[in-house]
Amino acid sequence: MAQYEAPLRDMQFVLHELLNVEPILKKMPAHAELNRELMDQVIEEGGKFCAEVLFPLNQVGDREGCKLDTTTHEVKTPTGFKQAYQQFVAAGWPALSCDPAHGGQGLPHVVQTPMQEMMNAANQAWAMYPGLTHGAYQALLAHGTEEQKKTVLPKLIEGSWTGTMCLTEPHCGTDLGMLRSKAEPQADGTYKITGGKIFISSGEHDMAENIVHLVLARLPDAPSGTKGISLFLVPKFLVGKDGSLGARNTITCGALEHKMGIHGNSTCQMNLDGAVGTLVGQPNKGLNAMFVMMNGARLGVGMQSLGLMAVAYQSSAAYAKDRIQGRSLSGPKAPDKQADPIIVHPDVRRMLLTQRAYLEGSRAFAYWIALQADIAHYSADEDERHDAEDMLALLTPIIKAFITDAGFECTNLGMQVLGGHGYISEWGMEQFVRDARINMIYEGTNTIQSLDLLGRKVLGDGGAKLKKFGQEIESFIGAHYNEPGMKEFTDLLEDIGGKVTDTSMWVGMQGMKNPDEVGAAAVDYLRLVGHMVYAYFWARMAQVALPKAASDPFYRAKVETARFYYTRLLPETEMLIKRIKSGSKVLLSLEADLF
Repeated sequence: MAQYEAPLRDMQFVLHELLNVEPILKKMPAHAELNRELMDQVIEEGGKFCAEVLFPLNQVGDREGCKLDTTTHEVKTPTGFKQAYQQFVAAGWPALSCDPAHGGQGLPHVVQTPMQEMMNAANQAWAMYPGLTHGAYQALLAHGTEEQKKTVLPKLIEGSWTGTMCLTEPHCGTDLGMLRSKAEPQADGTYKITGGKIFISSGEHDMAENIVHLVLARLPDAPSGTKGISLFLVPKFLVGKDGSLGARNTITCGALEHKMGIHGNSTCQMNLDGAVGTLVGQPNKGLNAMFVMMNGARLGVGMQSLGLMAVAYQSSAAYAKDRIQGRSLSGPKAPDKQADPIIVHPDVRRMLLTQRAYLEGSRAFAYWIALQADIAHYSADEDERHDAEDMLALLTPIIKAFITDAGFECTNLGMQVLGGHGYISEWGMEQFVRDARINMIYEGTNTIQSLDLLGRKVLGDGGAKLKKFGQEIESFIGAHYNEPGMKEFTDLLEDIGGKVTDTSMWVGMQGMKNPDEVGAAAVDYLRLVGHMVYAYFWARMAQVALPKAASDPFYRAKVETARFYYTRLLPETEMLIKRIKSGSKVLLSLEADLF
């Protein structure tokens, strides 16, 4: 059966040995009093909640799903979800990294991120309810009016209210310029909003007393396209100036989507029939405000797949050590048993090591990105903040796309390790595969992320941000290539860095002649850069682990997994470069009618 235990040892390795977060955070006035003991205590307690409360509800949510009462438009969440949320709120978890000025605990993002990982490992569908709420909090903190902040933020932070973002319409997903929802100004300063939204995660449920929706819509005089979109705060129940709840607003759930996975989350079709809302930010500047939530959501989706990799790897590794089947090709390894455990077989090792390499590489990368977010927000050094913002901008598409691609691959490998049992619902692995699949699609498909990386983040600034990350790699190589055992990593890391630079220049030149070359190269290009990022973090992990590998199995496993990544996964980059340089012609020469 599927199993999950918070991987505290590896989390602590990343936080304290690889990233050395404590002295970095202590330099920030907001976190000057923070110490390792508090960070570890928070993560350990979070691990208990996730493993003991959320994980047992994961299959329950998948089996039961959410239920819509078509008369009242109310949605009932699966058995135990509401009670688990009440425990979550009572323990103060929604406030973890929120601003103390509005009732938050003010802990850094790099402490919140392990909690996100564990919540998603234990129960992705459940974790989406507070996850989207935190995104709404961030958008309102950045762009809300003082009245909105005063009234709404404390409720979101304490968890008594939850939040959503309402972007997508039946005819309009990525291309928000086609959006049709309308907002009519009222004499009292509010707006009446009419339209239909689809695919709204956590759009209606019974877990909180109110839901605040962030809705994109057009004002009557709005210009066409994306320059004419405004953002509105639309509550499920109208809110008085004192924060009290009033009448039901005319935003309702018309239907629940029937989905491949994440059954425990209510994915809603939302209907707005003159629903009362208030403007967030400036008129016609709604995308600026919404992108705060969207970028946070893209990082959050990466955490969803990181969590799924963790639970899938734990479950398949345990199964491989327990399941006996066949004999080792080099002779029996368990002669006292009828057969050997399947972990003796090389291809089972390949699958497990692939899961482990992507999982632990993703964890190191994701926690480093969270640390960059803390530096960008809280560092007293302006140059440090600027550099961290550049890294967040450059690498957010890779967090979203590369990690979610890896998450789907790793859950699939987990199902393969379990064989027939992996395909059977009671073992839990097939649910991880189904849940993982959406992560490659929502919050901007992975193709959109690839176009964003190559078009905006690399070619858009002449490669300045990419060069900055490359300088970090070069600095690491220069500092450590002479250390014992490091040459096998630093040589290949230097090689992939050079190839990324050369390929970037090649695509840039081709794109100036024909923009379709950028579209043809984008997905493979993101994967190429993603491998460079993972090679960097695996080299860093190897550098920390090598001196201790002979005496401690934890560090030996780290070094051996680094070797596996470099020898079995990184070579994919050769194929990616060949595909990139094959150009767009082979993709576009066939007439559309012949498909």
